[in-house]
Amino acid sequence: MKLKKIGFFIAFLMGIFSVTTSQLFAQSSTSYPDKPITIVVPYPPGGFNDTLGRIIGKKLSDAWGVNVVVENKPGAGTTIGTSFVARSAPDGYTILVAQFPFSANPYLYKSLPYDTLKAFSPVVLAGRAPMVLVVNSNSPIKTTGDLLALAKSKPGSVNYGSSGSGSSNHLSMVLFEMMAGVSLNQIPYKGSTPLLTDLAGGQVEVAFDAYPHVRPFLQSGKIRPIAIATEVRSPLMADVPTVSESGVKGYEASSWHGFVVPSGTPQPVVDKLNRQINMILKQEDIRKTFNEQGVVPDGGTAAQFEAFIRKQMDVWKKVVSNAGITPE
Repeated sequence: MKLKKIGFFIAFLMGIFSVTTSQLFAQSSTSYPDKPITIVVPYPPGGFNDTLGRIIGKKLSDAWGVNVVVENKPGAGTTIGTSFVARSAPDGYTILVAQFPFSANPYLYKSLPYDTLKAFSPVVLAGRAPMVLVVNSNSPIKTTGDLLALAKSKPGSVNYGSSGSGSSNHLSMVLFEMMAGVSLNQIPYKGSTPLLTDLAGGQVEVAFDAYPHVRPFLQSGKIRPIAIATEVRSPLMADVPTVSESGVKGYEASSWHGFVVPSGTPQPVVDKLNRQINMILKQEDIRKTFNEQGVVPDGGTAAQFEAFIRKQMDVWKKVVSNAGITPE
């Protein structure tokens, strides 16, 4: 009888705890936000990730009447800023701008101070900038087919530029090599600007890079696109064929941008952030800013973003492990 009473008592307490927890979550959703929000950008000031954090932060501040602060915490391949958010309270008041390295770093680094899938809750995919396959404007390589034929006839002889080992343009080219069955020779640089400057000058023959990086060089006429790495042709470059239709079927790669929060953040708070940012992404001035930066707005549910991240992680896990890539 005593055991039975104890059992009822425990069940009673668990019921109270469950109701109290639900009430707290509901309260956090209705009162959220009631204090300043911090958006962490794991990059230096400048560039689209910084712009994204600031324009979304301003719009959230306007909509909700709270101060939104953007903090740049660059370094260690974005892991410094990412680690900071992983350790933050799961209450929706610390948000991370997540980008391409978020899905590749778990496999590039032997150990991270966080578990990417367990430490974060995805909020929304904000936008994607397609990778573009580019050559010097005077290059005899006119198409992806030309590049494949040259690479197959002389394995390892075609030089391509990258922003360094493990960078998005490096991994994109390694994926291209794997899917096309060719071997190229990497020439690493310290960033996209010196890489594309040398491509324009003819020091390297080909490169993959994100559209926002290549656009100024395309506009100058010093480099030329031969393919874009989207699933279907992009409105950004409607006349440029996709890599997939050019001979490497199924190839797709992009530099993507989104928002995540620490795992354990109440779902109503995640949902509120998701709804508000989706509304912001549809605003004309935001879409104009994205277009000027060469990024296509996305949006969607938190679940869709989680599925996207998992798919990206699967892709780059195979690329990194098969090619034995380590960060510089």
